[in-house]
Amino acid sequence: MHGVHLRHPIRYFAQNLAIVVGLVFIWRGIWHTLDFLDYYLLGDPTHIISALGGIALGLLILFVPDHDLKEIQKL
Repeated sequence: MHGVHLRHPIRYFAQNLAIVVGLVFIWRGIWHTLDFLDYYLLGDPTHIISALGGIALGLLILFVPDHDLKEIQKL
């Protein structure tokens, strides 16, 4: 029961915070890239088309490997 997080709570917190911040920055970059592609390919006022396409593509990506959508049950 003497894990690293019990001996060094500040280090444990800092490492987890760094992971969360890193993931947020990755998603921010992906989000901005997709917004740029949306604007470049479809024009500015057509966000609904790319949003619905993104939902469909995301579901397809989750479905294809194992032919189920169990991953979204966690939401």
